[in-house]
Amino acid sequence: MIRVNLLPNAGERRVAAQGGQTWILVVMGVFVFEIMGLFFFHQTKEEELALLLGEVGKLESQVSEINELVKDHAKVKTAIEEYQAREDAIAKLQAGRKGPTSVLLELSKVLTKGKGPTADQAKLDKAKSDNPLAVYNATWDSRRVWLTKYEEKDRTVLLEGVARDGGDVYEFAQRLRLSRYFNDVRLREGEQNANADKVDLVQFGLEVKVEY
Repeated sequence: MIRVNLLPNAGERRVAAQGGQTWILVVMGVFVFEIMGLFFFHQTKEEELALLLGEVGKLESQVSEINELVKDHAKVKTAIEEYQAREDAIAKLQAGRKGPTSVLLELSKVLTKGKGPTADQAKLDKAKSDNPLAVYNATWDSRRVWLTKYEEKDRTVLLEGVARDGGDVYEFAQRLRLSRYFNDVRLREGEQNANADKVDLVQFGLEVKVEY
């Protein structure tokens, strides 16, 4: 009778056991590797998240500081506008107070013997170069003109007076034209009369714009 042994012998059983153990070790190694990979990935993301949260915190802090600075912006802007309005009003009042005084002082200089208008030297040089007769006569005797009226409205001045002759009226008007305080000098129609001493005098009127 022939017997067939269907059970593995001891050597085969050892090989099979060793193969199973190797497979288990491989599976465990892969599993451990995956766990380590996931751990490192998680750590990396945690660090990135921490950095992002830190940046967000800085931005929120900056936004808070900016909001703190601008929270009263409207009030500050209104206060600045009110302050500027007051400054403008004060400047206008000062100009209104000093301006007429400066004009009257300039008029006094124009009508003072040996003096002349406050004029820009470049303007005088150009006028003299274009026409030597366009400048004022430094030797003119201003006592030949008398003012009888000075009336200002909206920075337009009406001057009335008498002069010895038409040349004196022209010299006076020319000095006003060259002054930086006057412009747009217009001669009104005048007439010639004799005073009590039988001296012929010219009555004149000038309309000028003042600058101050």
